[in-house]
Amino acid sequence: MSYSTAPRPARGGYQWLALIFGAIYLVVGIVGFFVTGFDGFTEHDHSQTLLGFAINPLHNIVHLLIGVLGLGLWSTSAGARTFGWILLVGYGVTFVYGLFALGSPDINFLNINVADNWLHGLSALVGLIIAVWPARSTAVPTYGAATTQP
Repeated sequence: MSYSTAPRPARGGYQWLALIFGAIYLVVGIVGFFVTGFDGFTEHDHSQTLLGFAINPLHNIVHLLIGVLGLGLWSTSAGARTFGWILLVGYGVTFVYGLFALGSPDINFLNINVADNWLHGLSALVGLIIAVWPARSTAVPTYGAATTQP
């Protein structure tokens, strides 16, 4: 068995941000089930909160999925950027949905409160940052290029 001695590309800051964000959302999803249990899957009950954020089991599952995606995609540049676009689009849509759902318990199946909506807007912004953060530029040596002989 042979191993490559080629250096691995350095991870960009956006990749680490994707990892951290994914880990946080995974932990929030797990801890959320300790608050809500598994009953009232789409219940609209703002008494079930985690650090001031209203949750229900469906909301917890969304957090788990986002966390798993972040942990699964962070390790490559393309994967981290894909995760960023997923966050931007997913949480951008959720933010807009939340603007309408806040005033209408009939459509608020994710149990969103004002704090959630702000967090979803910020999560979309973090997704944009991950998606478009400039890649680290690295100098690649060129071998066999024209050189001057002394």
